Amino acid sequence: MLFPTTLVGSYPQPDWLIDRAKLAGRFPPRVRVRELWRVPEPFLAEAQDDATVLAIKAQEEAGLDIVTDGEIRRESYSNRFATALEGVDIDHPGTALDRSGHPNPVPRIVGRIRRKHPVQLEDLRFLKRHTRRTVKMTVPGPFTMSQQAQNDYYKTDEDAAMDYAQAVNEEIRDLFAAGADIVQIDEPYMQARPEKARQYGLAALNRALEGVTGRTAVHICFGYAAIIHERPSGYSFLPELAGCRCAQISIETAQSGLDCAVLEKLPGKQIMVGAIDLSDLQIESPQTVAARVRRALRYVKPEDVILAPDCGMKYLPREVAFGKLQALVAGAAILRAEG
Repeated sequence: MLFPTTLVGSYPQPDWLIDRAKLAGRFPPRVRVRELWRVPEPFLAEAQDDATVLAIKAQEEAGLDIVTDGEIRRESYSNRFATALEGVDIDHPGTALDRSGHPNPVPRIVGRIRRKHPVQLEDLRFLKRHTRRTVKMTVPGPFTMSQQAQNDYYKTDEDAAMDYAQAVNEEIRDLFAAGADIVQIDEPYMQARPEKARQYGLAALNRALEGVTGRTAVHICFGYAAIIHERPSGYSFLPELAGCRCAQISIETAQSGLDCAVLEKLPGKQIMVGAIDLSDLQIESPQTVAARVRRALRYVKPEDVILAPDCGMKYLPREVAFGKLQALVAGAAILRAEG
């Protein structure tokens, strides 16, 4: 199928599950923030399951071709995985600067980073039980996790990133073995810290993909629209991803008005074109979605284009997110009709 549609990862969690006002009033959590959940601990897992089913069915009803679990069980895209690893002290967190330049509590690395057990394997199995569509799971990238931690153990942050990469590699292998169709690695800090990304970020990403045979994607963005309001007109780190092992590269173009000519520098990659503006609560028309994607089609073959929102939809009202997904699907239909 030409122009398949998908989420980048997250879908809004219901208000009855998480305190969305508290969530929006702070920077994305890097350590666990259990007080965000409205449901008491004994009933939380069941409530998260129920909300995940709602997110899956919303994606199906909107018409998405590739479905995620909505990241409903996560307080942020990265902390569920990052805080499950051996070698980090989450009870006595450290501090690191967020991409906005503000200090944020983060996991403190006190020993060798290792994956003790699969973290999202049951999430994938749950997703597959509740949809027959193509499924995608998202995992935080090793470079990004190394930037969202206080390193009190390794000689260099590069050493930490490589051990994070080993943990991510093990998780990805388990996800594909259990039937994931696509696994996406989220690496937003490659854009936020391009010099360090050039030094060792790409190497860490490729280490995370070593020996992986399934279809993989990498997502790189300018940050959540609800948190980071200003967008540059271009990426500080994107052409470098031509050297990564991922088949797909997820970018945002809608809010930034990205000059899509840069996509010529990513030959052979499928491009997940961010065509939904998450800074605007108005639901764009299908024609607007199609027009945004056409800008990328000057530089990318139609068979290599996937439609998605700019970033995760976590901070949007649910009804707005659903309407925007419907617009995304209708925009894809316009492009298919054009041949």
